[in-house]
This record gives sequence, C-alpha cells and structure tokens, in this order.
Amino acid sequence: MTIAALEALTFGLGRLIEAAGNAGHRLCLLTGNRDVYRHELAHLDPTALDIVDLDTTDEAACAAALAAVPDLCGLINSTDTWSVPGADLAAKLGLPGPDPTAVRQLRDKSRVRNLLHERGLSRGGALAVPVDPSSAAVEILREVGLPAILKDSAGTSSRNVWPVRDEHQLRTALTDAAQRPFNGRLFAEPFFSGPVYSAETLSWENETKLLGVLSRQISPEPSVREEAAAFPVALPRPELDLIQDWVARVLAIAGHDSGFAHVEFVLTTEGPELVEINRRIGGALVGEALCRALGTNVYDAMVDTALGRRPALLDTVAVDDTPGPATAFVLVYPDRPGTLIGWTGLDGLSAFPGSPEWYPTAVPGRRVEHLSDQRSCTGIVLAEAATAELALHRALSAAGSVRPVVATDDDDRG
Repeated sequence: MTIAALEALTFGLGRLIEAAGNAGHRLCLLTGNRDVYRHELAHLDPTALDIVDLDTTDEAACAAALAAVPDLCGLINSTDTWSVPGADLAAKLGLPGPDPTAVRQLRDKSRVRNLLHERGLSRGGALAVPVDPSSAAVEILREVGLPAILKDSAGTSSRNVWPVRDEHQLRTALTDAAQRPFNGRLFAEPFFSGPVYSAETLSWENETKLLGVLSRQISPEPSVREEAAAFPVALPRPELDLIQDWVARVLAIAGHDSGFAHVEFVLTTEGPELVEINRRIGGALVGEALCRALGTNVYDAMVDTALGRRPALLDTVAVDDTPGPATAFVLVYPDRPGTLIGWTGLDGLSAFPGSPEWYPTAVPGRRVEHLSDQRSCTGIVLAEAATAELALHRALSAAGSVRPVVATDDDDRG
C-alpha cells in the first residue's frame, strides 16, 4: 500500500521513506518543486519513492492526484503551509487525520494567543492591527503596550516579524508592514524577554510526551532570523517537568491532540511564554537531531499517526535519558544580497571536531535577497558531541569557517 506526503520539510525525506518501508508501505511525494528536496534526492535511490509533480497549491489537482494513488492508506502533511489543505484532503478522502477545524485554529497565531490568555497560560493577548495606520499605533500602545511584537498570524520562516521597543520603531514597523503581503493578518502581542527554546513533542488522543527541548539562537534585533540550535538541552528535572506540564496544557487548549508539535517558547522570569505552535516535526535539521539523540527513526511515529494508530515512540523514550549523541546546527547566511556563487571552507570541515556535516539549502546561481529571515540561508552545518552545549560550540566553530560567496549587481557591472 502507499502513504502519500503533501510536500515535506527540506530535510528528512530519506528518513520518511525508511519509516514508510518499516510499516510495509511505499511513499509517494506530491510536490510543486522538486528542487526543494535536491539534497535528499541526490542521496537517494531514484526508485526509492514515487513523485507526482503538480501545483500543490491547487487543492482540486491534489485531490485528483491522491485519488489516483494505488492503495492509498495515509496522508502525511509535515509543513505549515499545507497543513490546512492537507487536513481537508484527508477528511475528504476518508483517511486518518486531524480535525480540519482544529488545524485552522492552530494555524492562527493570534487566535491561539488569545485562547491561552483567556485560560491563564499567557500574560497577554493578541490585538488585530487596525487597517487604518493612523489609528493603529495609538491602539497598540493603549491595548498592548511596549515592548511588543508585530507579526503575521499565519507567517513562516520568521518573515513579517517586527519587535518594537519604542513608538518610533512601532510607527516604522507599521509603515513597513503596510507594504508587505501576508499569509494571514497583522497582529500585535506583548514582547516576552528571555531565551527562546522549542519543546519537541508527540501526542496521541490528548496524551502528550515531551521528547526534548531544543535551544534556539536568534539574531540581534531588529531581525529575528534563526542562527543556531542544539538538542537536547540539559535542564534540571523540575524545569523539565514544568515544561512538560505547560506544553501539554498549551497543546490541549490549542486543539492539537495527535502527531508531532514544535512549540517555540520564551523562558521568562515568570515561566514559559508561547511564541508559536507548529503542528509538525521541527524544521531545518530538528528531525535529524531527534533521530540521533533518541537512537531511533522518529519518522516511524509520523507514519503511525498517518495510519491512525498510536505511535510506539510514546513508550520508548525518556526525556532525560537519551541514548544517542547531542547535535547542534548553525545556519550559514551571506553578508550581502546578490547571486550565490558557492562557498569557501567546505573542504576544511573534516578538520573540526564533532564530525561536522554540510547540508546545502541553496544552489549556486540562486538570488539571495531577504537577509533578515531564513529565506537567505544557504546551508547548515551540523556537529555532534556528548552534550548540546559542546555540540553547539563545535558547530559554531566549524560553521565559522564556511563563507558564502555572493556576486552583487555592482560586481557584475564592474
């Protein structure tokens, strides 16, 4: 039989093919752009999976393609962008899957914020930013206060996020936002101070297990792009228990009762405060970090969920007793916009400790423009160690030797 995937995260396709095979099934990928998976496909046997090329933003075309898949028994949707159509398609085809209404709720960050505020799990609510820019700043100052965060209610990859600490920054951000397209709508919420982490979880029928905590290094303001991450963070047992209890309550209130979740939060002086919930395994190399630390292919649980059965992973791991190595990864960005030519330093990675590995996210010839968010990432360096702290040191050291080479328009004219 066949399990279909409506797009996927950039990395992890090989692990997902293996997991489908472990369950006795074949994987079929529906994609509108094979280039997204170029690194994974380059390392796979071309016969390892079936690929259907189509416009995956066309739900009718996806439904027709899925109806033509022989012996379809499950649909995997591991991205934010396709989470709602994926839930709708599973329901229409009679396949196991989440309640589409719950998925729509979870996709709306402002709605989730207000739900948590109403239930006492957040110190502040969300405010829909008025369309009239002349009144927006006044209302945000009155209802939310400063510092605050302005962001897209359905945003991804740290796009359309503005931290504001004074009135001048607020008005500048509102002017900038007025020129941008949004996946959802602009809203404002309180800015919570503290380091950012993410809780990597797995749920089934309202039972939630914390698989571990991922550290997240964010760029200096005003940008909020992600720079590095490490897993699993060594936290004192009482703090882990606090996060386990908190994240289970957050997911229950938000309506997420099955599958992976990647829950970003700020660890403030008063406890965790939600940043956002992604109803999927973490992006970048989070899935690989989970597999290595937990000593198993965690994508088996993704397949279990798609087949409508309780994931065995819920019973086989302990959050404070991971058998495998810790890992860390660093995102490599250029220092200027332009056309990517290539990289220097890749041939020297093997000299660094931690067995660093290179995962490209861009190919030479690609235009790099959006330096303030993850769209400008050109590749990722991953390293291993006995602890997340040591792995991060190793990954930072190795990544510091890699430099993207970018040609600007001025270079071309010269």
